[in-house]
Amino acid sequence: MNEIMLVVIFMGALFLLLGTGVWVGLALFGVAYLGLEMFTSRPAGDAMLTRIWTSSSSWTLTALPLFIWMGEILYRSRLSSDMFRGLAPWMARLPGGLVHVNIVGCTIFAAVSGSSAATLTTVGKMSIPELRKRGYPEYMIIGTLTGAATLGLMIPPSLTLIVYGVSVEQSISKLFMAGVFPGLLLALLFMAYVAGWSFLRPSEVPEIADRMSFFDKLKESRFLIPIVLLILMVIGSMYGGWATATEAAAIGVIGSLILAAAQGSLSWDAFVQSLLGATRTSAMIALILMGATALTLAMGFTGLPRALAEFIDGLGLSTFSLLMALMLFYIILGMFLDGISSVVLTMAIVQPMIESAGIDLIWFGIFIVVVVEMAQITPPIGFNLFVMQGITKHEMGYIAKTAMPLFFIMVGMVFIMIAFPELATWLPSTMKDAASAR
Repeated sequence: MNEIMLVVIFMGALFLLLGTGVWVGLALFGVAYLGLEMFTSRPAGDAMLTRIWTSSSSWTLTALPLFIWMGEILYRSRLSSDMFRGLAPWMARLPGGLVHVNIVGCTIFAAVSGSSAATLTTVGKMSIPELRKRGYPEYMIIGTLTGAATLGLMIPPSLTLIVYGVSVEQSISKLFMAGVFPGLLLALLFMAYVAGWSFLRPSEVPEIADRMSFFDKLKESRFLIPIVLLILMVIGSMYGGWATATEAAAIGVIGSLILAAAQGSLSWDAFVQSLLGATRTSAMIALILMGATALTLAMGFTGLPRALAEFIDGLGLSTFSLLMALMLFYIILGMFLDGISSVVLTMAIVQPMIESAGIDLIWFGIFIVVVVEMAQITPPIGFNLFVMQGITKHEMGYIAKTAMPLFFIMVGMVFIMIAFPELATWLPSTMKDAASAR
């Protein structure tokens, strides 16, 4: 049976299960079992059990629940209100005014969260009521927040990068560092869009009601100091080689507990709810990862990844053409699956392709995160669209329309990364290894 027929069978079975409402992780298990039973002589149960246990017991994966827990703790703290107080005085004088708080706030919270949904919810709580009160246009409030929240997938710590790193067996710390410059550049491009809007439609930008002195701005900035210190501890410990990604996650959890306690928002109920929230999210991701591991095993036994890699190689596609095809593929896939599911579902097939094309796996991790970010704001299953709809009660189509300019900015970011790959590869090449630093 040729590889095209195998792809049709695997993908057909997968989408059939997903279409009937089966959980993503269980759907992956089902397709893996079908593949092993139908197309190999290997006992499905024994093979899947051994492989799943081996991959699930990876020490690297412990960073995942820790970073999720850190985000959950800060989500339940007074971080959102303090962040607005610290940022607003500095953003007010920029072209576009306080709309920049959406973007900078998402950038800051992304550096302690790792989740676009958590970033959107936290920053949305603080900025939407304040910007509405000051008279900013609704389409700019909604669009910039929906798009900028996707930075939670790229700026470290990123849950998607952890899952990608485990899937392709790359250093999580190096992937985190690779996301720093592209994430900051993307934030600057979003801010440039806001500035351009303010020049094209100056009548829509509200007048600044109060002008603070430089000293007063510095005084308000004290509310940002704790969160900035936490970011520096987490990211700096990995870059300096003092901590692995898992150890940095533990540092982040301790720091977030101290920060929440200092703010007076660490109640026993908030602590328990943060644990439960982290457990639910971690269990969901773990089930998806285990299902993807089983599917990878099944595909490996059928020889499908190697056959597809040879097929693609035989087409003679240039590296650029391959990347364009993969970008389109992930955008379409992301219309129906969340980012983590998209990554783990496809790595068994895509990894041999990109390795045979000579594409750096660290760079490709950032490429795939940018493309998955686009899918977060595209209907019908763009996850950020659902979150924003829950917050604002706007129609899905309206939210997607307001975020469309930021979608095209992300497309432009892909071309920038292709033209300047050092954006993602330089910082990881300069960092120290935590193991060798000891």
